Formats: sequence, C-alpha cells, structure tokens
Amino acid sequence: MSKNAKGALLTTMGGMCWGLSGSMGQYLFTVQGMDARWLTPIRLFLAGVILFFYRLFQNRASLFDILKHKRSLLLLACYGLLGVAFCQLTYFMTIQYSNAGVGTIMQDLSPIMILVMSCILGMRRPKWIEILSLILALVGVYLIVTHGDPKTLSVSPRALILGVLSAVGVTVYNMIAPSLTKDYPVTVLQTWSFLAGGIFVGILGRGYEIHYVPNAMGIFGILFVIAVGNLLAFTSYIKGVQYIGPGKGILYGFSEPVTAALIATVLFHNPFGVFDFLGFLCIFLMLLLISISQEN
Repeated sequence: MSKNAKGALLTTMGGMCWGLSGSMGQYLFTVQGMDARWLTPIRLFLAGVILFFYRLFQNRASLFDILKHKRSLLLLACYGLLGVAFCQLTYFMTIQYSNAGVGTIMQDLSPIMILVMSCILGMRRPKWIEILSLILALVGVYLIVTHGDPKTLSVSPRALILGVLSAVGVTVYNMIAPSLTKDYPVTVLQTWSFLAGGIFVGILGRGYEIHYVPNAMGIFGILFVIAVGNLLAFTSYIKGVQYIGPGKGILYGFSEPVTAALIATVLFHNPFGVFDFLGFLCIFLMLLLISISQEN
C-alpha cells in the first residue's frame, strides 16, 4: 500500500473513531443521564494514566524531560489546558445540548480560525481561495443552525456558543503544537495534557459536585470513549498525517462529522434534512479549499 493510501486510510479511520466517540457521548448523555462535566475529566484523566504507563515503560527519560524546561512547560500548559482539555469539555457539552453531528461539525470550523490567525500573525492578506473558504464556513453554519430561516434556531444558543468555543480550543492546540512536537513526542504531550486536563476540567466544570454512579453500560461507554475517542482516534489520525500532511488530513478528517451525523440520524432519530445536508456540504467544500490552499 502506498503512503498516500495508508495516510488516507488512517486519517479517515481516526475521524471515524472521533465520530463514534461523539455518538457514544450522545448515548451517555441522553440514555444514561451522564453530564459532560462529569464524563470529560474522567475520560481525560484515565486516558492520561494509560499513556503515562505506556511512556514510562517505553522511554522514561522522554516522559519527564519536558518538565525540566520552563518555556516548554508554559507552552505545554497552554496546549494541554486551554487547547486539548478545554476543547474536549466544550465539545462534549455541545453534544449534550444538541447532538453528535452538530458537535463535530462545529469543531470543523477550527481550520478557518487557524487561517485567520495565520493571516494576522503573518501580516498578510488572505488569498481569494481562503476568503471563499470563510464564506462557505459561515454559510454552512448558518444553514445548519437556522435551516434557512433566520427567525428560528434549530440549535440552541448555548450549544452554538459551546461549539464555537470547542473550535477555539482546537485552534489553540493546533497552533501551539508545532513548537512542542519538534522537541518532544506527541504521546508525551498528550500524556501530560490528559492528566493535567482531567484535573483542570474537573475543577472548571465542578464535576465533583455531580453525584452520579454509572451502570454496566455506562462504564462500557466511558471505556469506549477513552479507548476509541482518545487513544485509537488520535494515534490513527496523527500517524496518517505523517504520511499525507495536514492539508489532506483535514479533508479526510471530515469522516468525523459524517460518521456522527449518520449514527445520530439512524440510531437516535435526530432530524437531518436538506438544509443540514447543504450545511455539511458547505463545510466539506470549505475544508477542500483549505486543503488545496495548504498544498499550494
């Protein structure tokens, strides 16, 4: 199998795993009665524990090296807390107040935010293809949240705000990551981000105030989002990006909202009409244009 084929397969699989994790989150919220503020810190912290022991036995020195440098430690704190942890909290809260399809599609606004920040920091004007991408993103979100009628909202304002905030979190960790990945393995960054993020989100969301005891299916769901949503999805996607680059990775990552939307429609009977389809299509075209722009 060629590198392009491997990369396409791995990034698509990573996106699908994230979509499956989001759908499981919707099940845990709607059927099991969990709260995103309770689930997210548990998910983050347990994933961090698993990665911690993995890195501890694989390469102990690399695990603790990042803690010895003040600049790296500061960047790691911003990457892990304001990026990874904040993103996952707001992402699951978006799903809780809407559905998995909306949660994942709102996260896909992050490439536009990264594009805008790149133009500002680089002090350059956006290309015409980038301007068109921005317009498509805005039209796509408009169609999804209003179904074409500006007087009504098919998505609650709370879910809309949380969805935008989740995209901000994705933007933060994507823009900080290059400064860290050149010196440290990705699994090391994720280990400390998950561990510290679990504590941070638990305090921020006051999950400790929520008294909830999961049943057997609830425990299975928690383990599922940890294994599939944190460990398998991230590993597959990042490995795929190493083969084909971030530009194409963004495009194949669209399998995430598609998977989540299909499951939400078939299993949870969430409505998915013409305007939803057109909104998804606009977001996909936006990602396609950004992918082309990054390749050129």
